[in-house]
Amino acid sequence: MSALIFLLSLGTVCRVTRFITKDALAAGFRSRIADRFGEDSHPAYLVTCGWCVSIWVAGAVTALAHWAGEETWFQAGATALTLSYLTGLAANWLD
Repeated sequence: MSALIFLLSLGTVCRVTRFITKDALAAGFRSRIADRFGEDSHPAYLVTCGWCVSIWVAGAVTALAHWAGEETWFQAGATALTLSYLTGLAANWLD
């Protein structure tokens, strides 16, 4: 895996993990998990824990990067997600 693909994969994992665990757009998903399994359940904890979600996201992204890392569609999507994550970090830091 090249350094470029590694860094794009890293940014993708960060952004997808953040989306699942913190983003308002995924709040309904997190609420449905808590409603179905209970507020104190393992699944409800999983979808709010960045450390927990990131290992699963990283596994999927690593496999995808291994098989399609040199493909333009993978690099374009990973670039967009990485830039989105970096923009969010910069906005929080600058505000």
